[in-house]
Amino acid sequence: MVRERDRRVPNCNLVNRKQLGAIGEAAAVRLLVRSGYKIRHRNFRCPLGELDLVAEERGVLVFIEVKTRTTAEFGVPLEAVSPAKQRRLVRLATYYLAGRRLLERPCRFDAVSVVISPSGRVETVELTRDAFVPQG
Repeated sequence: MVRERDRRVPNCNLVNRKQLGAIGEAAAVRLLVRSGYKIRHRNFRCPLGELDLVAEERGVLVFIEVKTRTTAEFGVPLEAVSPAKQRRLVRLATYYLAGRRLLERPCRFDAVSVVISPSGRVETVELTRDAFVPQG
């Protein structure tokens, strides 16, 4: 697990959900790039939904779910990647791979958890490689 701490962001009391997600995604991208990932797509949209990030690391395509929270009151952000969400991500990844004729390409699912303090600091950014293994 890779972590990053204490990055100043705009006052979170004035940030809406969309802005919060953008701040979390930016923090995730910074960590991923520093960790050697090459970002291929941000917010890939298709008829099935949206993938937060698609990246490549050492020849492996990585589908990355970014979860951002302002508090751990409802659990850590990574806990929000439920089994139903995992199934949805697998369908989205399959659509992405099939559309690019990359179904034989090795891939995995990572997650980045971002927690922003009430004072407006990115408290933690944690990368979990192989956050889940597709079932079936």
